[in-house]
Amino acid sequence: MTDFLSNILSGIFGIVGNYGWAIVLFTILIRVLLLPLDIKNRKGMRKMQQIQPEINKLQQKYANDKAKLQQKQSELMKKEKYNPLSGCLPLLIQMPILFAMFAAMRQISSHQTVDQVFVFLNGDVPLYEGWLWVKNLWMADSLFASIAPNLASLQVLGADVWQSVWAGLADPTKQTILANIAAHVPDFSGVLDFSSAEALKASMPFIQNALSSMPAYQAALQTMPGWTNLNFILFNISVFNQYNGLLILPVLAGLTQVLMTKFTPGMAQPAAGAAAPGQQAGMGNFMKYFFPVFSVYICLTSNAGFALYWVTSNLIASVSNVGISAYFDRKDQEKVQLIGENTIR
Repeated sequence: MTDFLSNILSGIFGIVGNYGWAIVLFTILIRVLLLPLDIKNRKGMRKMQQIQPEINKLQQKYANDKAKLQQKQSELMKKEKYNPLSGCLPLLIQMPILFAMFAAMRQISSHQTVDQVFVFLNGDVPLYEGWLWVKNLWMADSLFASIAPNLASLQVLGADVWQSVWAGLADPTKQTILANIAAHVPDFSGVLDFSSAEALKASMPFIQNALSSMPAYQAALQTMPGWTNLNFILFNISVFNQYNGLLILPVLAGLTQVLMTKFTPGMAQPAAGAAAPGQQAGMGNFMKYFFPVFSVYICLTSNAGFALYWVTSNLIASVSNVGISAYFDRKDQEKVQLIGENTIR
């Protein structure tokens, strides 16, 4: 599934010529394909909201008789033709697809990052994949992130990624990279091995030491005077001369998360009988503030491509939620009108 989605994203890139816009179109495509599941999920949520007052009455009436409460709740749900899984099942079906989508984006991001590292080691400056105000789509949209891949980000890239990119390089390029590493790292054996995780672990210090010595890479990591290692209690930040972005996507991620929550009635609604009304309200308030803050954090610490996906997905979800709600509202009105007409007759 990951390779399939990765090929789709790469195919879209081949048409539009920019990974930023490819991610936007890719996200729209995935959300459209998942729309039937979203509609089914919303239908289940609305049904739960409709019968919730009756559920609350039963909880009060049989507060001291759990067995009777479960029996009455089951009878009510059977009468109303409501399946508690109708709201959860579509989400469970979506999760593997969304995880595969994340993995596909991470796969492409990892390959692009390693490719940029080898360009630096070759003595050149990478042609970064930018998008609007973002200079390098595979680094964070932030003043506190350099345009170039940082050394810490290289630690999480798997040996298979390094091996794949290395195998795709021309032999003269490989020889130049090996010679440059040897020129900057005296104890380098002259061989880079990416055949396993252990082999990568042994090769990584040579790559990092040589990379840190390359003039073009050093220039990309220069910070603004007076803005280096500023202490913010829990972390230190620096503002780079060649900063990668303007913090717009992380902020938009938080704002669009608020918007999506606003247009998703019952988003924090637990299953029937899962919690008392006061507990439901507390959980709802927690999720209302937690998810926007979490969105900002995750997009601030991830590459701009992922943040762009997050913002686009939130916007699409907000629009679709408004449309789905309007559709079901119209259906409910038609049903009420039909009942009224039948009553008059």
